[in-house]
Amino acid sequence: MITREAVAERILELCKEKGITINGIANLSALPPSTVKSIIYGVSKNPGIVTIKMICDGLDISLPDFFDSDFFYDLEQEIK
Repeated sequence: MITREAVAERILELCKEKGITINGIANLSALPPSTVKSIIYGVSKNPGIVTIKMICDGLDISLPDFFDSDFFYDLEQEIK
């Protein structure tokens, strides 16, 4: 799994844990739903750390909490 996919999977995992939709997470994070959907569906090839931080703020979690997931262990090499 590459980093972009891991970020998308983690957002979906958090939605499930919190019982909210993608639109719900966007609203809580003060982001347009299209921004979150572009991350989830792979349109955004490089989701920015500020956007990820806004998602964390909306969910009331820290960045370390966001990245503390099995999705981020054993990621593929990005530079090929």
